Amino acid sequence: MQYPTRFSALPEYAFPRLRALLAPVPAGGEVLHMSIGEPQHRFPAFAVEAVVEHAQGFNKYPPNEGAPELRTAIAGWLARRYGVAQGLENRVLPLNGTREGLFNACLALCPEQKNGAKPVVLLPNPFYQCYMVAARAAGAEAVFVNAEAENGFLPDFANLPEDTLDRTAIVYMCSPSNPQGAVASAEYWRVLLALAEKHDFIIFADECYSEIYREQAPVGILQVAEQVGADPERVLAFHSLSKRSNLPGFRSGFVATGVKNIRELRQLRAYTGAPLPLPIQMASAKVWDDETHVQENRKLYRAKFALADEILAGLPGYTSPTAGFFLWLKVGDGVQTALDIWQKSGIRVLPGAYLSQDTAAGNPGGAYIRVAMVADIDEIERGLHAIRMALEPARGEAWHY
Repeated sequence: MQYPTRFSALPEYAFPRLRALLAPVPAGGEVLHMSIGEPQHRFPAFAVEAVVEHAQGFNKYPPNEGAPELRTAIAGWLARRYGVAQGLENRVLPLNGTREGLFNACLALCPEQKNGAKPVVLLPNPFYQCYMVAARAAGAEAVFVNAEAENGFLPDFANLPEDTLDRTAIVYMCSPSNPQGAVASAEYWRVLLALAEKHDFIIFADECYSEIYREQAPVGILQVAEQVGADPERVLAFHSLSKRSNLPGFRSGFVATGVKNIRELRQLRAYTGAPLPLPIQMASAKVWDDETHVQENRKLYRAKFALADEILAGLPGYTSPTAGFFLWLKVGDGVQTALDIWQKSGIRVLPGAYLSQDTAAGNPGGAYIRVAMVADIDEIERGLHAIRMALEPARGEAWHY
């Protein structure tokens, strides 16, 4: 039997790679998982109560376009959070997790050709692996744009060759970024929107970390797009309850865009998608309507990052992230360092190379490790001390940036 190479030739996914790396080596202490970004804080109890209240909805097929109550709640949250116009109910589509939307939107909206050639999908590098697979599935060429310290960990799309930009159909952009925690400014979004208009492409703004920040709430692409009068069809903004509300198991997110894009997304989903169960939709509406639990969640992350600032102070390669819940530590050799930390302490961290693609300019994640700050603060404190102790002896005079 012959299988398609477009997926079988993919590199092994990050977490199986990590397991294979660490499996032959015994843990050097009590195991602590700081590799995967799975929120561990308490989710709001009223979410479960709402599922139970609407449990009879499990007897029904959920509406493809999302329950009106959920779309109204999402539209209200967008208006409160970003100051965008009211009445976006018909411009949002609830998703079975943002991964569904980030993947299927590329299939639904990427043309077979762009200016008579194979279309290009631009990705930040490092990147959420779903982006790359979506581009391949859509028959597009994935072009990786390195996001490194020199450019504030934000990809510089504007300086790509003109012929590449002319073939570009879609740009994936994550802000706050995973893994670096960098935030796109309003000016960054304005430049990217102008570039999209000039070269006729669509922006997929992955904003699922938007509610986890240190000081100032990140600006969103929808508010900038409205300010500059951009075509709503140029922008898709993706959000989720996974990080905001510690509900990764709900698989509840949404995309907001123009009505034409929504029509195309609904059309594809009608044939292939899996809408959220109705009780989850109704509970999600209540969760989007509440901000108290989000504020409490943010306080917990702020306390953890204050702890990181204290424990890792003065450690070469440590920078305090603006948003998100990861540390992006420059360590020289990320793969070897992840193995060393595991062997010395039992702490699991993720090599940055596993989140990045090799390019002509090198692998922008190769010198880094990603540390997920999702566990309870006592465990985070233990993990950070262990990471510091594991890193410091390895930093001799021969090690240079």
